[in-house]
Amino acid sequence: MAQIIETVDVDVPVSVAYNQWTQFETFPQFLDEVESITQSGDTHTHWVVEVAGQRREFDAEITEQHPDERVAWNSTGGEADHAGVVTFHKLTDTTSRVSVQLDWEPQGAVEKIGDLVGVGSHAVKKDLQNFKEFIESAGSESGGWRGDVPR
Repeated sequence: MAQIIETVDVDVPVSVAYNQWTQFETFPQFLDEVESITQSGDTHTHWVVEVAGQRREFDAEITEQHPDERVAWNSTGGEADHAGVVTFHKLTDTTSRVSVQLDWEPQGAVEKIGDLVGVGSHAVKKDLQNFKEFIESAGSESGGWRGDVPR
């Protein structure tokens, strides 16, 4: 398994960053590889992504979620094997830090070579920068789910 860890500071309160991150169906607006996400319940999503020119679909389950703190997930089926966690940290009343840890299994030669040269890490860093620009330009979240999913 490959592991990616990236962080970005955003100029919004931690609750705004967290609330926006819980709006999974908006991810295609700031995650370059994501074509669509369909949420089918509080803890289940279906993803369509394009990675290294390959379109993949998979399901994911939210395995832990605590408002303003973290969202963790694990793929449950389909063409991608990964798990991850996003944590939210209050820096000040108006700024926060968003950290992503993604564990994934590169598929095929192109993804394995890409992993070796840091393509995945670069993509996650760019996606976090896109999230920063998205949420800061909006000034507020487009919605939020404040439910708790215990581990």
